[in-house]
Amino acid sequence: MSLEALRREVGAVNDLLCASGILVWDSRTMMPPGGVESRGHQIATLTEAARERLLSSMTRKALDAAEAEVQGRPEDSAERREVAAVREAIEFHARIPADLIRRKAELRPKANVTWIEARKKNDFSIFAPHLSETIDLQRAYADAIGYASHPYDALLSLYEPGESVTSIRGFFDSLRPALRSIRTAAEARGAVRTDFMGRAFPAEAQRRFGERIAERFGYDLGRGRLDFTVHPFEISFTRSDVRITMCRAETFEPPAIFGAFHEVGHGLYEQNVDPAYTRTALASDLKQLYAVGGTSFGAHESQSRLWENHVGRSRPFWDLHFADLRQAFAPSLDDVDAEAFHRAVTRVRPGLIRTDADELNYDLHIMLRVEIEADLIGGSLDVGDIPEAWNAAMTRDLGLTPPGDADGCLQDIHWSSGMFGSFCTYMIGNVMSAQLFETAMTENALADAFGRGDYGPLHDWLKSHVWQHGRRFTRDEVLARATGRGLDVEPYIGHLTARYAEA
Repeated sequence: MSLEALRREVGAVNDLLCASGILVWDSRTMMPPGGVESRGHQIATLTEAARERLLSSMTRKALDAAEAEVQGRPEDSAERREVAAVREAIEFHARIPADLIRRKAELRPKANVTWIEARKKNDFSIFAPHLSETIDLQRAYADAIGYASHPYDALLSLYEPGESVTSIRGFFDSLRPALRSIRTAAEARGAVRTDFMGRAFPAEAQRRFGERIAERFGYDLGRGRLDFTVHPFEISFTRSDVRITMCRAETFEPPAIFGAFHEVGHGLYEQNVDPAYTRTALASDLKQLYAVGGTSFGAHESQSRLWENHVGRSRPFWDLHFADLRQAFAPSLDDVDAEAFHRAVTRVRPGLIRTDADELNYDLHIMLRVEIEADLIGGSLDVGDIPEAWNAAMTRDLGLTPPGDADGCLQDIHWSSGMFGSFCTYMIGNVMSAQLFETAMTENALADAFGRGDYGPLHDWLKSHVWQHGRRFTRDEVLARATGRGLDVEPYIGHLTARYAEA
């Protein structure tokens, strides 16, 4: 059959992308520093091979025949969407010079290692040359993709199709007033005890606790693993091998545990894509040449933020699980109860680090980054001026000035990975997570189970409404099917109000 012939070709592309992904995972978890240059060539070769296979005459011939085969099926059928994704990807790559793809792939591991060094030495100038090269490549990439108004629009489309500088700014404007009002109310609450947050919390104990909660949420350690890294991430090599990571924080900075919860959400999405989509275009980002089953980065972030914040930062969760945490880290929490701990991890206070930020200030971190990225890609901001621009924006929005680059413009891995255009997806994910969680909790049996610490019904609801569909439906189609409407900020505002302004 023609569709089967196309699937064989795309399956081979997916295999190459998964092999490249394993090399990326290794480079961010355990690769020795000396391997960076060779690793860049290896990843570039695999990426180039995947692109060549996608654009081959054999794939094109199979695609032509598959389009004829599925023509009579419903437009939103899995088969029609699968074939359409391949056609769109081939047309996309026909506009992108192969050399540009290779240069991007080769630069990524080099830039990542240099970023780690610059962060360790608290010196942006070490990273600046690689960042300048990255931005030049991103601009060239945007030009090749094409855009109507702003080069940043082209990059946004890779992570959140349909969004633009104009739409994202409008999205931010719809949230800013509410966020500021809720934050004012939250900051007026009484002082919160946090002395215990800086005590000794062994990293291995953190990892073991993270694994236990991951399994409780439904993450299958038989098809995954949890490791340490500098900046937590999730990566998938098909649904049968989905790996997550967490940072090592011996003094129990919240990102250690909550970062693990966050990555579990990503892992659950990938582990629960329909098995029939494995190695197909419905579990592969054929534009970015990345093996992933999530329909958009915002949709993916909705799952990580849902499990991190709506579940992991809820009072019922810690009423049920704080005793386990206290036992895991005895005696560091012996004089702390669930209420004190929950108040500490939901405290609202401006901070320098995005991944440490509370739910209210987190979104201000995202807005700052998106604005700087758009200016960099648009050419109105030079790389050398980033530290000054970053610090000025932090002072303006959060009332804080970073003492050094490591706590400022060097804190995120995204720029070293060339992920310009991805930051807005965190905020989209926040909004989408609230909308999905609110809808799920309207089912009484599911809400009752959640209150008992039984996360199976929530897991199954998300699998049915979100995860299993892979890349078959767009973000807004997923939302409409699950909640009856497209992206809506009101549930998110309601969630933040209930947690921070009314408590």
